[in-house]
Amino acid sequence: MWQALDIETWIAGRRSDLDRAKGPVSEIIGRVRSEGDSALLDLTKRFDGIDLDEIIVPPEELEAAYDQVDARLVESLVQAEERISQFHELQRGRDLWLQEMEPGITLGVRTTPLSRIGAYVPGGRAAYPSTALMCTVPAKVAGVAEICCCTPPPVNPLTLVALDIAGVDEVYRVGGAQAIAAMALGTESIPRVEKIVGPGNVYVTAAKMLLRDEAEIDFPAGPSEIAILADGTANPTFIAADILAQAEHDPNAACVLVTTDAGIADAVGAEVVRMAAGAARREVIDRALGNSGYIVARDIDEAVTAVDGVAPEHLSIQVADPLAVLNRIRNAGSIFVGPYAAVACGDYASGTNHVLPTAGYARLYSGLDVNHFCRRSTVQVITREGLEAIGDVVETIADAEGLHAHAESVRVRRRG
Repeated sequence: MWQALDIETWIAGRRSDLDRAKGPVSEIIGRVRSEGDSALLDLTKRFDGIDLDEIIVPPEELEAAYDQVDARLVESLVQAEERISQFHELQRGRDLWLQEMEPGITLGVRTTPLSRIGAYVPGGRAAYPSTALMCTVPAKVAGVAEICCCTPPPVNPLTLVALDIAGVDEVYRVGGAQAIAAMALGTESIPRVEKIVGPGNVYVTAAKMLLRDEAEIDFPAGPSEIAILADGTANPTFIAADILAQAEHDPNAACVLVTTDAGIADAVGAEVVRMAAGAARREVIDRALGNSGYIVARDIDEAVTAVDGVAPEHLSIQVADPLAVLNRIRNAGSIFVGPYAAVACGDYASGTNHVLPTAGYARLYSGLDVNHFCRRSTVQVITREGLEAIGDVVETIADAEGLHAHAESVRVRRRG
């Protein structure tokens, strides 16, 4: 259950499931493309065992959800939404900025929000109101006009309350790859979106990747992961607690300890076994621990290299001087610094976003933020003086490329 790991083998294993899912997911996409709502209803019955009367969740069901959720829990969601909003407001750039680069040449950027996005919130047997907030609050902060959400049935009232707090416009009770296809392609009930965000299982993630020609996505966000970088000063119980917190997400979750101290690896392994024995979700945890283990590095340099190779979704740094190590990390979705920065804090209430790239994709992508919901256009304001300043350069290069009409479009202006 607690084993030494090879980085490359571990990453390959994380992606092999995704590759295997693409075949059946392609069939699901084809059905949604050709059959629309009919495919959604049939696939929901097949995969979720539910006969749907209607796909959309009506407003009265959203309102009624509050009566089924404890008032203290509603207040906790409100407070979490406020913290998430505050952090993401800091990411908002100017709608338009202009800077005079030289006399007659002013350059800038115009930022506009997307018009309609779709959020995927996992569900069915469980409720993930935190993910509902993480997917939709940044879109609201960015100024997206229409936000829809798909989540598997039966939709938990807790998820509905979170989506209502976030200000989501439409909620649909459909999950899996078929939900991604519906948002990307559009059906009779679900208008298509410009971008799809949110985590899911390998089938959801495969659907997002296969449909990028139809709608943009955030990034591959599959089963949860954590890496812990620790030295001999770390607390094994804290590390084991973080490992179990990620392992209980999903049987396909994965946890990696990278340490410079073999004794810490042994101590953490013993704590993992002890704590897992009494865990409420032990069956899930035990399966996830089969994907988990440790790497013993010779020194902190090798440990940092190993972490960057893993490119984890979550990284916890528990060493004597964590800030010094933080400055050396390049590849991680979200970083938690120090022994008291439990990853669960970022999952719920610190304000950062927990929708993050997995399976080593933190090498290529950043976690979900306001910028994912915006498009940027460059702007140039050029006067006659400015044209004279760069005209010779433009004409010379354009003529060299054989694009003489390009050069002439500048010459004709310079001639007056």
